[in-house]
Amino acid sequence: MDIAHGQKFWNDPTSMIGQDENWVKRVKYMTDQILKTASSLNAELRYLKEKINSKQLIDCDVLFIHIPSTRYDSSEVKAITHYLNNGGSLFLVMDEDYWSTLENANVNDILSPFGIQFGKLSPDSSLGGYTKAGLITEKSLIITYHSGRIIRGGTPFCFSNQSEEYPFGTFRKLKNEGKIIVMGDGMVSLYMTSWQGVNDYQCGEFMHDVLKWLLN
Repeated sequence: MDIAHGQKFWNDPTSMIGQDENWVKRVKYMTDQILKTASSLNAELRYLKEKINSKQLIDCDVLFIHIPSTRYDSSEVKAITHYLNNGGSLFLVMDEDYWSTLENANVNDILSPFGIQFGKLSPDSSLGGYTKAGLITEKSLIITYHSGRIIRGGTPFCFSNQSEEYPFGTFRKLKNEGKIIVMGDGMVSLYMTSWQGVNDYQCGEFMHDVLKWLLN
C-alpha cells in the first residue's frame, strides 16, 4: 500500500500519533478490515512510505494506490510500468477533485501505457451502485457510490444505480498476466457498510473479490 504520495484516506495507524482521534479510529477500522481480507487470501499488508522503486516491488503481488494527492516522478512511473509489464497487479483509485485532482496526482502517466485513463468528473451524482456479475465479482454486489470520475478504457464492471453510461470501475488483464483495476469513486474501497440511509452495502465482499482476482 502506497502511503507516500499524500493519500487522503489510508495510512499506517501506528504512525498517526497526535492526529485527530476520530480519523485515527477510522483508519484503524479500515486497516483491520483489509487485514482480514488479506488473511483470507493468504496475503499480508506492507506499506510503501517513501519514493517507489523497482526493488520495493520485487516481492509485491498487488500495488494498492488510493487517492494520492502528489505526483509520481518519472522514475516511479517507470518502476510501476516495469512492475506491471512483468506480471504485477495494480489497484488504483481516484475520486472527485475535492479530494485530489489529475494535475496534483499524475496517475494517468501510470495508466496510459495500458490503455486506461481517468477523465473529468462524472455528471452522474446519484447515490449507490452495483457490480455486474462476471470475472471480478461472481455475483452482483451492492456497493457505495456518490459522484466520481469518468474512466476510459478497460472492461467496466461497476455502475451507479442511475445509469451504466458512466461506469466507475473497470479492469484489464495484461498480456503478461499483469492485472489492473481502476476505480473512479473511493468509497467502496474504504470498507463502508452504510451511506445515506442504506445499510447493506457489500464493500467487504467487493474488496475480497477484487483482491482475490488481482492476487491470482
